[in-house]
Amino acid sequence: MSAASVDGPAAQVWTPARSAAGRHSPWLIAVIISISAFMEVLDTAIANVSLRHIAGSLAVSYDQATWVLTTYLVANAVVIPMSSWLSDVIGRKRYYMLSVALFTVSSLCCGLAPSLPFLIVSRIAQGLGGGGLQPNTQAMLVDSFPPASRGKAMAVYSFTVILAPMLGPLLGGVITDRFSWHWIFLINVPIGFLSLALVQAFVAEPPLLIEERHARWRRGIHFDFTGAALIALGLAFLEVMTDRGVQDDWFASPLIRIAALIAGVCIACFVIWELWTDRPLLDMHLFKHRNFAAGTLIVMVIGVILFGTTQFVPQMVQQVFGYTATEAGLVLTFGGMITMVTMPLSGVLTGRVQPRVLMLIAFAVVAMSLWTMSRFTVNETFTDIAIARAWQSGGIPFLFVPLMTAAYIGVPPQRTGNATAIINVARNLGGSIGIGMVQALLARREQFHQVRMVSALQRLNPIYEHTVGTLAHVLVTRGVAPTAARHVAVGEIYALMQRQVLMMSFADVFRALLLFTLVISPIVLLLKSGASEHRSGAAAAGEVIG
Repeated sequence: MSAASVDGPAAQVWTPARSAAGRHSPWLIAVIISISAFMEVLDTAIANVSLRHIAGSLAVSYDQATWVLTTYLVANAVVIPMSSWLSDVIGRKRYYMLSVALFTVSSLCCGLAPSLPFLIVSRIAQGLGGGGLQPNTQAMLVDSFPPASRGKAMAVYSFTVILAPMLGPLLGGVITDRFSWHWIFLINVPIGFLSLALVQAFVAEPPLLIEERHARWRRGIHFDFTGAALIALGLAFLEVMTDRGVQDDWFASPLIRIAALIAGVCIACFVIWELWTDRPLLDMHLFKHRNFAAGTLIVMVIGVILFGTTQFVPQMVQQVFGYTATEAGLVLTFGGMITMVTMPLSGVLTGRVQPRVLMLIAFAVVAMSLWTMSRFTVNETFTDIAIARAWQSGGIPFLFVPLMTAAYIGVPPQRTGNATAIINVARNLGGSIGIGMVQALLARREQFHQVRMVSALQRLNPIYEHTVGTLAHVLVTRGVAPTAARHVAVGEIYALMQRQVLMMSFADVFRALLLFTLVISPIVLLLKSGASEHRSGAAAAGEVIG
């Protein structure tokens, strides 16, 4: 079936024929399918704080242990573009359950891994299973709720992509400090089996989707091997580049240069191929819908801000303020509590206030939070940092929930799966770019500030000499040998300078994110309100929403 044949007005009106709720309440389905999605996003963030423990336990270097993260992200990125096709061919519910099962079994293997190669292979399998969960969850929600109620449904789902990254560092720190890193994977096993049981019992496979799948099989299964190979290689090497860039000194490394070249060529060729071929893996023609195009770009932007800062704030408090992994996670916990309060509110307001208005306000709140963080000094308290992060956590739901509602306006129901796959690719891509960007900028600013400050630490500087002499005298009075006092004093001053250099570098990165947020926020003005679709879906809403 061609793109044109399903893009008419009739094709864009929501009906319950594709709903995954069946005879059950769609709100029950929204909660059930969000369980495994929450587990998958949580697992992406939870392993970050445990890498040093994993490296020590398996007798490998920290640099080698980082492949535990990289391989998962690569496998995740590879399977997401194919999730729509797999769902259509295998069946949406069946593919969802297969993804949960693979994720659960591979989590067990990760927790029992006796060596790094075994753990990496298990993480690849885990990433392949997890990649199908997010697109399928979104597709089920969009198909199960009419536009008028979709904002509240997306608020339930948004817990998975907003709250999970915030809780990940805390949960990972607590589990690692109190028990063992193995349990950050083993806790997925009971949750996975619970999800499988609930999905089997309550989630329906709509008869319309079954008929479409049978018709597809009768016509013959076509798979876009060229498009799949191009996007898999492009995203895989892009993940390697962004995830390994800091460790390998970016483009000074042959691996990073090769990865960047392959990623750029493959992604460009993929877009051209998908626009040219008759039966694409991902339908690039969806970008002709203004809301979807703008929404996909904004999702990528949110990924940059959310994932960039979620990984960055714990890193700052550990390196500058000396927090433990658990304490670093606690910094994000207060923000998570604020998110839990604002998430339902954002779902309610999304149905009553234009999405662009909510999103502009949210961007302003996030910008204020980043401005506060950009003014941090080494004297900040735990409360100061937690409150600044909480402002950002409170603003993100008012970005994500209205966006997930507005982005699907104009997208034909038959292309919901394709749309969710593209949006999830954009979100993951934004997250990878955000993490890579903040780490690269941090390294550059750290070098810049260190060069400037070290130039002042020399004997010709009378202030420096006076400070060293005073500190050396104090050390002598405390029992340090006179011959060693100056060396100890110089070391103490250098350590203080390093802390100041780090704090100024982190502040510079927050300023860059603030500028990025302010520049990109006007994109929300491109979104249409979609009032006509809300009205067209109202009649059908009574058939599903009790």
